Amino acid sequence: MFDGSLASPSGRRRAWIDSLFVDHAIFRLPWTNLATVVPGKVYRCNHPTPARLARLKRRLGLHTLVNLRGHRRCGSDALSRNAAQNLGLAHVDMAFESRGAPHRDRILRFAGLYKFIDMPMLMHCKSGADRAGLASALVILFEGGSAAEALRQLHWRFGHFNRARTGILDAFVLRYQSQAEGRIPFLDWVEHEYDEVQLKQDFVAGKLASFLTDQVLRRE
Repeated sequence: MFDGSLASPSGRRRAWIDSLFVDHAIFRLPWTNLATVVPGKVYRCNHPTPARLARLKRRLGLHTLVNLRGHRRCGSDALSRNAAQNLGLAHVDMAFESRGAPHRDRILRFAGLYKFIDMPMLMHCKSGADRAGLASALVILFEGGSAAEALRQLHWRFGHFNRARTGILDAFVLRYQSQAEGRIPFLDWVEHEYDEVQLKQDFVAGKLASFLTDQVLRRE
């Protein structure tokens, strides 16, 4: 339905139809899932509409929008990219996974980006639950916070379920907590000791919770 272009009124109309009804943005109109990660610096939410992004820029003084979904051919993506450009926000693509063991190279890339991103920044995925939760947990750990503090970003109040396949994100933080917290810095553990293959092999998801998130809620 959407060909990727906003150059014409018909293109923008197709983008909105795709965003609202294919990407489920109609449910995100009244529900923002907005939360503070680091006061005055880092915030998280679900995929914002252009109008909401404009309001959040004014309210939070945003300088950067971080897209945790990655560059994708959908109406929501095109609309938020266009809105960020019109608002003068830097737009950063930093794709994460929600149901697999976090990849070492992506964590290290995010850590490198985080040092130079113009703050305040707003991070979003589709629902603001899983990838936003992982990225927020990573930010807490980048900032020197504890694993326990990081785990609060992966919580049911955001729509995250740790017994579903998305619980592997919690398992990642818990693996760091049990193996290395207090012994070596988080990023040193990620770079030199973290075994994503072993984590994937060890993690067992609950069938009912996975059915709920994957088939009923149809989350990415």
